[in-house]
Amino acid sequence: MRSIWNGAISFGLVSIPIKLVNATESHSISFRQVHLDDGGRIRYRKFCEAEDREVTTGEIGKAYEDADGTLIPITDEDLAQLPIPTARTIEIVAFVPADRIDPLQMDTAYYLSANGVPAAKPYTLLREALKRSQKVAIAKFALRGRERLGMLRVVDDVIAMHGLLWPDEIRAPQDVAPDTSVTVRDKELDLADALMDTLGEVDLADLHDDYREALEELIAAKASGVEAPAAATGEKPGGKVLDLMAALEKSVRAAKESRGEGEETGEAAEVTRLPARTAARKSARTAPKEVGGKKSTAKKTAAKKTTAKKATTATTAKKPASKTTAQAATKKTAAKKTAATKTAATKTSATKKTSPRKRTSA
Repeated sequence: MRSIWNGAISFGLVSIPIKLVNATESHSISFRQVHLDDGGRIRYRKFCEAEDREVTTGEIGKAYEDADGTLIPITDEDLAQLPIPTARTIEIVAFVPADRIDPLQMDTAYYLSANGVPAAKPYTLLREALKRSQKVAIAKFALRGRERLGMLRVVDDVIAMHGLLWPDEIRAPQDVAPDTSVTVRDKELDLADALMDTLGEVDLADLHDDYREALEELIAAKASGVEAPAAATGEKPGGKVLDLMAALEKSVRAAKESRGEGEETGEAAEVTRLPARTAARKSARTAPKEVGGKKSTAKKTAAKKTTAKKATTATTAKKPASKTTAQAATKKTAAKKTAATKTAATKTSATKKTSPRKRTSA
């Protein structure tokens, strides 16, 4: 790797010659500006406003623009004469626990390489001292025309340095937090904890830039003259007020299913929108006192079943009585008919006996 800065680490009276190497690199894909009509490159040219002509790089210097727009020229000689003790030195000023450094201060990372054989011993000494103390070194250094703050720590067998922002470069988080008072229930926190436990840990080496890969496929397809791959059309809800509990439950279930831990008979939880304020008030007035209304509903159902059973029993009890009454009425009617028949027979017999007597008298 090519070094971008040569100097030394100042560790008390110990000086360690080092080379500064970039520890990171960008894999983002950059584009050029082109003319839409003919595809020609669009380039920027540097013009002098006073002479209205293009100038070369050698003709360009530095100047500071004052508040009123006045330009104050600053030459390289002016900068070289500034009393910067860290111009070619990474000066260690303190050793502190790593948790004292706010991650917000982290900036560009570099590797520090021992520059030459004589630097190997003091370099190794500093590295092992950092390891054993479990601390990081706070240092000051100058790079690209300005003094910076840095943090030295050990990565494998190499001393790495993170550029740090100065404390006054960190903005205070004012007016960023929600300005409304919100209460989070214990059950919601439990679900959030369950989701965190289910998602677990991840090896950062397994993560990759999906957008960059899709962009590379698009460029390759256009370069070869084939149809570009279709983009994924998955939609994610955004900007909607959702039922937080249902969303957490669904997230936990989805995370478990992705790990093969889901229940075989379980149904996926549905995320529903929160009811409107009016509907919520109505449901609050009409909702049973028991939680969820389950117990009250069960009581009503049981009462209906009991009433239905009583009615059925009463009807069943009446039916035999009706049959008995009908049978009695039938017997009574039959008895009447029998009696009438006997009476008629008696009268007929009496008439027959009386008739001959009358004839004799005549």
